[in-house]
Amino acid sequence: MFRVAAAVVLLSSPALAQVSTLAATDGKNALGTIPCAKDGAALSSCHAELRHHDDGTTTLAVGLGGGEVRSIYFTDGVPSSSSSPSRISHETRGDLTVIFIDPDEVYEVPTAALKRQ
Repeated sequence: MFRVAAAVVLLSSPALAQVSTLAATDGKNALGTIPCAKDGAALSSCHAELRHHDDGTTTLAVGLGGGEVRSIYFTDGVPSSSSSPSRISHETRGDLTVIFIDPDEVYEVPTAALKRQ
């Protein structure tokens, strides 16, 4: 399901549509890209690694450029914390989970990718 969701989800941004992509998966973990933005910039494609753990949690590691990586932690498909000390929140928009980390980070992840298969 993640392969399909990640490969065909087109994200609506008036200036530039970004696409979640899947480069590789072993059925439990996946590598690809997701739309993300920081410092008030427009959404762009960021390299991402999604790891589902046996305890039901999930970790999403997103490369932000310049060697910076943001880790976002999920419990039962819901973002619960991140590697940032800032506040994290989220909302569901159709089949996307949009994650906000204060003051200005945004990540768009296909909700189906966060669910345990």
